[in-house]
Amino acid sequence: MIPKTQKDEVLLHLITYRTITSLEAIKMYNITRLADKIYQLRKEGFNISSTLKKFTNKYGNTSNYSIYKFVG
Repeated sequence: MIPKTQKDEVLLHLITYRTITSLEAIKMYNITRLADKIYQLRKEGFNISSTLKKFTNKYGNTSNYSIYKFVG
């Protein structure tokens, strides 16, 4: 499968690697709106779960990011 859209890129990544984060999407595919692509895939019937992870940034503030996992 050759991806034609950003949504296809995300789907292929999820099928291949099972998970993706916003940082991976930006670095690997120049996709800055990953949540929108996940929303579109879910709307098409793909089962994608999300887990919220907390981290502390370089300024000592706590923030969150999502890890999206392809379930089927």
